[in-house]
Amino acid sequence: MDKLFIAGTDTDAGKTVVSVTLLHALQAQGRRCLALKPVAAGATWRLHEGQERWMNDDAEALQQALATTSHQQTYDQVNPYCFAEPIAPHIAAEHAEQELVLADILQHIRTLEQLPAEILVIEGAGGWLVPLNAQQSMADIAVQSGAQVILVVGLKLGCINHALLTAAAISASGAYLVGWVANQPQPQPMVEQAANIASLTQRLSAPCLGVLPYCPTWRQGHLVDYLATNQLLQSLLAANSSLSPAKKA
Repeated sequence: MDKLFIAGTDTDAGKTVVSVTLLHALQAQGRRCLALKPVAAGATWRLHEGQERWMNDDAEALQQALATTSHQQTYDQVNPYCFAEPIAPHIAAEHAEQELVLADILQHIRTLEQLPAEILVIEGAGGWLVPLNAQQSMADIAVQSGAQVILVVGLKLGCINHALLTAAAISASGAYLVGWVANQPQPQPMVEQAANIASLTQRLSAPCLGVLPYCPTWRQGHLVDYLATNQLLQSLLAANSSLSPAKKA
């Protein structure tokens, strides 16, 4: 199963927008997909499938994006760690007297890999190096699960610096950056938005897989046409073929 880890330049860059759009795009091409948001901080207590529970809006959006052509996941399969407070996940876990355990997250991924699907889309929380606990970060999920990384660049002031720093950190970790997506998170484009995108295209070695405009109805898959899905699939194939048999294992 191919695994795609959706990382962001920072919080509210648009990871969920890109993840949901990607799920719609891949399923439209007949690919069977799964979704995972391992850790979510910021939830409401509400009724879901006959049971009251804490639920995160982003994780629910991922669950809803899975069409009938894909395996229908339960909420717990999509989001195993969910915390009420919209704060850094490791702090939210401390407040809830829980611990975020990387080994448990990796085991959850291995369990999902046994389900009938081709691609697992994993959405991170916050930026690339957001802590899980005192020793590990979101980056460790991507690296140790063997996922290819898509970087979501939120188009706002500072995005060039944030994107270049994050791309450098991804490379230093040993993970493979398969591409990046520019996302406009606010109704009005940032000042000199086209020039910023051009600068990013020039400086990031990975290909740009799309520029997503602001769209209030992104949950319905209305941004699919802005993603270069075929290019992504070709990049995945090239990345997989370049891996040694030992690294694939």
